[in-house]
Amino acid sequence: MIITDQLSHFHPLPRLFQDRVLLITGAGQGLGQALALAAAELGATIILHGRSSVKLEKTYDAIVAANGTTPAIAPLDFGTASDQDFEQLAQTIQREFGRLDGIVHCAAQLKQLQPLVHEKLDDWLNLLRVNLAAPFALTRACLSMLKRSDNGSVIFVSESHGVTPKAYWGGFAVSKFALQGLLRVWCDELSGTEKLRMNIVVPGPFQSPQRTLTHPGEDKAALRSIKGVLPAFIYLLAEKSKTISGQVVELAPLS
Repeated sequence: MIITDQLSHFHPLPRLFQDRVLLITGAGQGLGQALALAAAELGATIILHGRSSVKLEKTYDAIVAANGTTPAIAPLDFGTASDQDFEQLAQTIQREFGRLDGIVHCAAQLKQLQPLVHEKLDDWLNLLRVNLAAPFALTRACLSMLKRSDNGSVIFVSESHGVTPKAYWGGFAVSKFALQGLLRVWCDELSGTEKLRMNIVVPGPFQSPQRTLTHPGEDKAALRSIKGVLPAFIYLLAEKSKTISGQVVELAPLS
């Protein structure tokens, strides 16, 4: 694991992502939305994934209003998506863009914190589908395109309690903790033969809809802003990070 605050100070060059195509899940709000806007500003063509078309359209409009490259919208419910759905999405990306240079898996499912004894099987299955199985299935479906990129990067987004699980975080913590196993297997299978790299980012506490859900009375001013976590993602998508793969990168908390 890499614990650092250095990536928070990365300053990308203008048009860093010119001619690159990036798929960002959970792009209708929070981290996914902010990252989509930032990457589009740097020249990337963004494929916006989310469950709600209405939310995705707002992100789309914001990118267009900022004179970013026209994005695409790809609504899909990870809680019910099948292998065929993921394959169809990948085929659409190939047909419409002819390439894919990166995926950032921001989409996440978390409803409430509660003791394990109160959690139901269906709750766990949904958490595992959205937080673990969907990132696997989407990455697998897009793997051939990612391999063809000369700067392919996949980023899985975890959470502090997915690194150090604690009471009441239940299936959410387990599903995020399991991303480390997925990362190790992917990287071991790709080792020495592919240019594609994969990493996990743990942003730590920051101002987001999920943080508001789990810590409703918290002083938001004491947290890192959502823009404050973006440089780490931009760096790991950029060519400068080509030698970094198989790492869990955790942003050091604000002092």
